[in-house]
Amino acid sequence: MEKRFGVYICTGCGIGDVIDAEKLSQVATGEFKVPICRTHSFYCSQEGIDQIRKDISEEGVNAVVIAACSPRVNNQVFSFDPTKMVFDRVNLREQVAWSHEPKPAEGEKFDEDIQMLAQDQVRMGIAKAQNMDPLEPFEGEISKRILVVGGGVTGMTSALEAAKAGYEVVLVEREPSLGGFATKLFKQYPNTPPYRELACTDYESQIRAVEEESTVKVYTSASIEKISGAPGMFDVSIRQNGNVTEERIGAVVLASGFEPYDATNLDHLGFGKSANVITSVTMEEMAARGSISRPSDGKTAESVAFIQCAGSRDPDHLPYCSTVCCMTSLKQAMYVREKNPDAKVYVFYKDIRTPGQYENFYRRVQEDEGVFLTKGEVSSVSENGDGSVIIEVDDTLLGEKISVKADLVVLATGMVPRTALGEEEVVTVEEEDEKKKDIASQLLTPLKIIKSNTLNLDYRQGPELPDLKYGFPDSHFICFPYETRRTGIYAAGPVRQPMDMAFSMEDARGAALKAIQSVEMVSVGGAVHPRSGDMSYPDLYMHRCTQCKRCTEECPFGMYNEDEKFNPLPNPTRCRRCAICMGSCPERIISFKDYTVGMISSMIKAVEVPEEEEEKPRILLLACENDAYPALDMVGLRRGRYNAYVRIIPLRCIGSVNLVWIADLLAKGLDGVLLLGCKHGEDYQCHFINGSELANYRMTKIQETLDRLVLESDRVRIEQIEISDYDRIPTIIDEFLETIEKVGPNPYKGL
Repeated sequence: MEKRFGVYICTGCGIGDVIDAEKLSQVATGEFKVPICRTHSFYCSQEGIDQIRKDISEEGVNAVVIAACSPRVNNQVFSFDPTKMVFDRVNLREQVAWSHEPKPAEGEKFDEDIQMLAQDQVRMGIAKAQNMDPLEPFEGEISKRILVVGGGVTGMTSALEAAKAGYEVVLVEREPSLGGFATKLFKQYPNTPPYRELACTDYESQIRAVEEESTVKVYTSASIEKISGAPGMFDVSIRQNGNVTEERIGAVVLASGFEPYDATNLDHLGFGKSANVITSVTMEEMAARGSISRPSDGKTAESVAFIQCAGSRDPDHLPYCSTVCCMTSLKQAMYVREKNPDAKVYVFYKDIRTPGQYENFYRRVQEDEGVFLTKGEVSSVSENGDGSVIIEVDDTLLGEKISVKADLVVLATGMVPRTALGEEEVVTVEEEDEKKKDIASQLLTPLKIIKSNTLNLDYRQGPELPDLKYGFPDSHFICFPYETRRTGIYAAGPVRQPMDMAFSMEDARGAALKAIQSVEMVSVGGAVHPRSGDMSYPDLYMHRCTQCKRCTEECPFGMYNEDEKFNPLPNPTRCRRCAICMGSCPERIISFKDYTVGMISSMIKAVEVPEEEEEKPRILLLACENDAYPALDMVGLRRGRYNAYVRIIPLRCIGSVNLVWIADLLAKGLDGVLLLGCKHGEDYQCHFINGSELANYRMTKIQETLDRLVLESDRVRIEQIEISDYDRIPTIIDEFLETIEKVGPNPYKGL
């Protein structure tokens, strides 16, 4: 496309008080020969935006650069069709005028360094737009049907909510009937005011609603044999009664639930040694039968002890809290008291966790004189000669050890995410570690888990969802709940994180909305979070591909498959537009129409580097757009200050950094490069999963580039930044400039 540029410089919000707009115009019209360059005091006003749109319609402008406020604000005002024109915004407000204190020389109106900064930012913006092309959204035959995997309360809720919103649903349940774990419950603890009395389970009405809903197609006694394709175009093979049915699906809600932790690992709490030590699941079955009695002899239990965190919050078993165990034991304590008012109940806990309104039910149980609750560590559980059980407790409340004799002991076992839909495969932690999985890798003893064979994805990176900690298949637990690391597949309920029935139903609604959002975005060629609505996707110049497989292995979302010759096969609707593959490719064959290796290189080369004798170093700051860039904005919003020698380029992800950029900027004569990316590690917050971690790893290899250029490694620094670290940024910049001052100017300066 032949571009006709229009550059629009705003002087409002204090920009014109700090920056000489006329000199900025001269950069556009003089250096870049831009035919139209205008200024306005209020470009986000109706008058200002009308001026731009008039130039588009009457002057044929199809490449717009707006130098004004941050691109993170006023997006609805500065909205143009990306399929018909190119558009970029230069941040003169937050990252120039508001974050630098003008100190003009005597007799001058404007500060020279701030002016040079603004001019470089405009140069980079125009250079970027010169290398952009209008977007061509991916088009295909898109299905908007939702697949729900799991027919428990979570799955049924997701199915019904999606159906109410007008979407067809395919629901797959491995059991012969719907209902899931709820069918095993006698009663449920209260989830409506006044939160004091037990309530009946109501899964039957949900089952009827699903069966009567014409837009929900139900497969029971079924499993998923394979899911191939991508969001909007998933082809799902469902096996039922020996037959395989094919369904075209747009998005998936994974609601396969949980399994109680395997109590055979809890012999130190008496399980397996005494028949009268049972789990909370067995207690539900007893209560449903109408009699709470000792399994050993059938005698009615006159005293029942509940041991909390049985295998939970324990580094040898489940290190996490399962959230529902406390309320379950309080509920079951009421079972005992209601069926036998003379029975005694003991509850031994590490901490009682009854969030929100559930605290009212906890108080209700406390009021019962037949229930004894105490905080303590259970040291031993042993069988007495008469069939009763002795529990020894180091009681931290009384400050002494106590011993309790009970007819029945109930272990409050935790939740393990169930991702198995067909054949169950029992895998030990050691085997998982060998496979380099994250799940429970820190556990000290073998832990039997239910290994996923739920989705059987036809993905190069494996058939199931990658695990977060402890096997939960979440994607970004801070910013994007429900998202998994496979685009268009959303987790809900206890498979996502431990939660009870009421919270699972809320979770199911959220996941259904995410699935709907996904199919709607895909239908118009747009991405889902975090680059919501982005219509770009990777183009591959395969003639130079060396089949190194870095793109297929490093993509956090499994966007690429491979053919038999190891050539990458992109699936555009799986892509979340992070461009990590672009940074990984040594041949630089991957690009987006609005984000390429060459585009960033041209921005780097557009920076004007002063001569060495001017003693004005130039630092390039490559900032991740998810945390680092908004943190830089926040410095300006709070009128913080950082050095005007820094030039900022926002990146989709710090993992998209291609090492050629480092070589280009140092060859250009810039004195150093500072990379700011999201935090990574065990409690990561990188919005693209491992982009920041990959960048950190790649930077260890930059020494080769620096050695080739005969430069110091101190000229490159990478820092982890979260959005709340805005106050650290000026210090980081100052410290880096001190380092650059020590190593001296770039010897390539001026060449």
